[in-house]
Amino acid sequence: QVQLVESGGGLARPGDSLRLSCAASVSTFSTFAMGWFRQAPGKEREFVASISRSSLTLAADSVKGRFAISRDNAKNTVYLHMNSLEPEDTAVYYCAANAQGVRSRTEYSYAYWGQGTQVTVSS
Repeated sequence: QVQLVESGGGLARPGDSLRLSCAASVSTFSTFAMGWFRQAPGKEREFVASISRSSLTLAADSVKGRFAISRDNAKNTVYLHMNSLEPEDTAVYYCAANAQGVRSRTEYSYAYWGQGTQVTVSS
């Protein structure tokens, strides 16, 4: 069983930066692909970014150029670096793990999910 714990959320102002972290409790973390998804109030959960086991990345068009995903296999942690935050980025952000190791935009590719961390962007 893989446990994922997100941290780093909070309240930010438009234009601010935040870094989300997701710590995984699995010794084979380096073989997993990892993803970030988000769910805004009243909306469906949507893809944000993904990183493969070989550190290839994908990002949603809505966050390209502002958000970046990275991983530190020595710390079993994946990060979401969020810059130039906008009110539309307000959501609960979820970390997810894909045992196949291949980056993916689709939720069903990920068998393991964290509990989520709230990000609120407001002036």
